[in-house]
Amino acid sequence: MEDGNNLDAFVQAAFLFPLPEALKALENAEAKGREGLKQRLGATCFDDGSKEVGKFYSILETHPYMRILVQAQVRLYFEAGLFGKSSDTMIDMLRLCPGDNMAQRTWHGSMLLSAGRTVDALSFVKQWLAHNRRQTPPRGGPYFKHLLQLPIIRAQTSIILHTAALACFRLWGDCPVDRQYLQLAARANPTILTKILAKIDKPRSLNNNPRGFNSPEEAQDYLWLTENLCSNVNCDTIEQLQAVYCTQECQKSDWKAHKHSESQPISCFARPCKQQKQIKDMVRAYQKGKPIPPTEYNESKSTSRHAPATYATRPSSSRICDDDGSLERAPSASASWVFDKDSTEG
Repeated sequence: MEDGNNLDAFVQAAFLFPLPEALKALENAEAKGREGLKQRLGATCFDDGSKEVGKFYSILETHPYMRILVQAQVRLYFEAGLFGKSSDTMIDMLRLCPGDNMAQRTWHGSMLLSAGRTVDALSFVKQWLAHNRRQTPPRGGPYFKHLLQLPIIRAQTSIILHTAALACFRLWGDCPVDRQYLQLAARANPTILTKILAKIDKPRSLNNNPRGFNSPEEAQDYLWLTENLCSNVNCDTIEQLQAVYCTQECQKSDWKAHKHSESQPISCFARPCKQQKQIKDMVRAYQKGKPIPPTEYNESKSTSRHAPATYATRPSSSRICDDDGSLERAPSASASWVFDKDSTEG
């Protein structure tokens, strides 16, 4: 670690240190990395208007420095409860690399909400929602224009849509635009809302599995970051109708109706379980330098999303068996949020 050029050693060591010492080590490494880049690229390489700002990812020498900002500082600031510092680090990273090659935009909205910057969070996600053309938002999105009136875009990652719904709810309460965002988010990735409604405990940590758009891994990321903001333990509101299955066969028959099949049209971001597994296997093979695996998988190895037998909450509207065996249509589980507008703790 005495070598100022070996910034990745600071990153690896930081995750072994106690949190206070880890933050000090990373701040020291960030200062060394900044000074080293100024010596290599010029004293103005971090200034707005320089030829380097906005293109850091295409400059090989900047990669270790960016890993300190993104991989280490952002996460450890969050774990320490320093949400303001974490969000400011992301803002600077997006300024240096607006294309967001390290996918920090999926975290930034949650970090702004945690820091109490609800209006900025809504502005940030709306800029990414609006830019569906081949162009990134100015400065990567944190060019805050408060309360932009922009259209809702369907084809987006559910994390951004969930952040938009939560920000709208905190600003204006239960309103039509909040419900629109929530419905779109639940359709894109039902895992998030299903786990919140089921009151499943917040994930203890992240995992190292490959991520895909609107995948279960992305859902775990969002819940790890944000579940305490959208769950109120003092709220006694419950679903108006709970699903009760008369037999396991009844439950299996009902849940099969919610799984996409090849013959059913689905959006490009709402992938079935097999396709999610195929994407993860492809990423793993690519990371290990192995051939891409075939597209067909044994059914017994595919990830199951079925709920526990005999008693469960369904992810969306469907026909179910009542206690007497009769069929009844139930409302969608994505009908409303389960958080309190003023709640900040799970």
